[in-house]
Amino acid sequence: QVQLVESGGGLVQPGGSLTLSCVASGFTFSSSFMMWYRQAPGKERELVASINNNGGSTTYGDSMKGRVTIYRDNAKNTVYLQMNSLKSEDTAVYYCKARIVGYDYWGQGTQVTVSS
Repeated sequence: QVQLVESGGGLVQPGGSLTLSCVASGFTFSSSFMMWYRQAPGKERELVASINNNGGSTTYGDSMKGRVTIYRDNAKNTVYLQMNSLKSEDTAVYYCKARIVGYDYWGQGTQVTVSS
């Protein structure tokens, strides 16, 4: 079955960096469009970044544009989210999502807390 397992979250100080990972299994990762979302307490889930199957095309949501990079390693079935210059308002649960033949599959999320 499809599995998406995120990791790399944690507590980081304002201005710091984190790289999140999402390891995929149960489907053909190299053919799939991948996305990172986040959801802060009391807010709707929002798109952070997306990447096409071969990594040649990426898009970014407005909230983190310029501070975040999405990339993937198809040999490792992994998509990454590198986040820099983190702010307190980036505190959220970050989710990985795969679009597979028109269906969306979500990971369980990883908590990122930005605080001094």
